[in-house]
Amino acid sequence: MTSVPRPPQPPSSLSPSRASDFMQCPLLYRFRVIDRLPEKPSEAATRGTLVHAVLERLFDAPAAERTAPRAKALIPGQWDRLLESKPELTELFAGDPEGERLAGWLGEAERLVERWFSLEDPTRLEPAEREMFVETELDSGLRLRGVIDRVDVAPTGEVRIVDYKTGKAPRPEYAEGALFQMKFYALVITRLKKVVPRRLQLVYLGSGDVLTYDPVPADLERVERKLLALWDAIRLATETGEWRPRPTKLCGWCDHQSVCPEFGGTPPVYPLSVRPAESVEGVQGRMEPVRAEAGPTVALEGL
Repeated sequence: MTSVPRPPQPPSSLSPSRASDFMQCPLLYRFRVIDRLPEKPSEAATRGTLVHAVLERLFDAPAAERTAPRAKALIPGQWDRLLESKPELTELFAGDPEGERLAGWLGEAERLVERWFSLEDPTRLEPAEREMFVETELDSGLRLRGVIDRVDVAPTGEVRIVDYKTGKAPRPEYAEGALFQMKFYALVITRLKKVVPRRLQLVYLGSGDVLTYDPVPADLERVERKLLALWDAIRLATETGEWRPRPTKLCGWCDHQSVCPEFGGTPPVYPLSVRPAESVEGVQGRMEPVRAEAGPTVALEGL
């Protein structure tokens, strides 16, 4: 039976990835959230999904059996599961009849998985949650949601949020931008569990670095204010249809250049009803561009 596409709807919640999209480029956010334009799978993102699946499944084994050889042995099966759930991923290696590119790609996944064992010891970890879907509603009515790679809870009740990254650690000047996602999750966990996480930990498998941060309530209050300001800007753009592109060097990686005005394209007809902007004062006052991880422009005064 052919599925019927869901009609476009105004945004109703915010996740770390979609928040980052809007901060990077409001038009990109529109293309992904409202227009739902298709995007080609990438080798890097798919490898990240594969590695995440392997590290999640490894904890199904007893602690003593969580070894690097066992983890690497999980890769072929998890790749088959990915292909089964997303057949379009076969396009990644369509021009690889001998399987050489696929073998190299899987080999890089093995190296990333193996490097993890030099950063953490899974035989000493018993995660409370893996790939944990979280959702909460702020007092303002804004819903925050996302998926946390791993949540550890100490016997004393202290909570650690862990996220795996298959890329390299950012330069120190971009570390604050890299922590945005983690502070977002810390805010959600604080709302759900009534306890501020003791530690936020980013594990960079691409470079073998571990970035940690210990949040305090004031941090999360600032994050909540930023998210509310961001949501104000998203709602304004949704109601007026004014989604401005924000060109950066990341545009070279974007799948939507053909419909982007910055590249001579025309966006699709806006699928939602619009109203004239009665006033943008109060939203624009909170929107001051700064730099974030890997160079994207962030549409807030800092994170």
